[in-house]
Amino acid sequence: MLPVRSVLVDFDGTITTVDVTEQLLTSYGDPSWPAYDDAVDRGEIGLRQALTAQNAMLHGDRSTLTAHALGAARIDPTFVPFVRWLRSNDVPVVVVSDGFAFYIRPILATIGLEHLEVITNEQRWRDDRPDGLAFVSGHPVCVGCGTCKMQAVQRFQERGPVAFAGEGQTDRYAALYADVTFAKLELVDHCVADGVPFVAWGDFDDVRRTLETIDTLPGPVAPVQCPGWTLREPSPTG
Repeated sequence: MLPVRSVLVDFDGTITTVDVTEQLLTSYGDPSWPAYDDAVDRGEIGLRQALTAQNAMLHGDRSTLTAHALGAARIDPTFVPFVRWLRSNDVPVVVVSDGFAFYIRPILATIGLEHLEVITNEQRWRDDRPDGLAFVSGHPVCVGCGTCKMQAVQRFQERGPVAFAGEGQTDRYAALYADVTFAKLELVDHCVADGVPFVAWGDFDDVRRTLETIDTLPGPVAPVQCPGWTLREPSPTG
């Protein structure tokens, strides 16, 4: 029996080898879009605020944007075998993303994994063009992130230990609460800064080998309050 009962996986840059949201912004957004990522890194704004501003920059219609996403996406070739292996061990894989979201299921369908549970934002459309995001997977109080990956991890911990695999800024808070974290690229720096034990990985074969051989899970750091905690602004009427 494997030591975890669920594996949560980031999408952009993790399941895919490129960040599809960034590809869309580069081709159909305003050239200023990276400034919002920089502001998040400096702690000036939260991920939700940045994502909202960047989503408003998209100027293509739905079919054009979706076709571009499908063309830009490159799936890690080790992902599908990894999912099948976990399924044979009765361990679900769940996609957890804080991106534009509308392209995730179409991309998963191209590799026969449209059945996977996806926890993410919901793209709104008006006249077939982007009309903002609904944060249907956000925290009920905190507005720091669009998709609350901490909350997703904690939900699946109800069935047992959770592994999380990711690579970027949006994965930081999932890493803090997962029982074992697989980190690469930017997420490694966040784990080091936050004191999160992690396993370095390059592809999903690395994750599989660790899950097959690890004796003891590091366990979650689990601060009482997530460091991304951001409260709602008070309304003018109080």
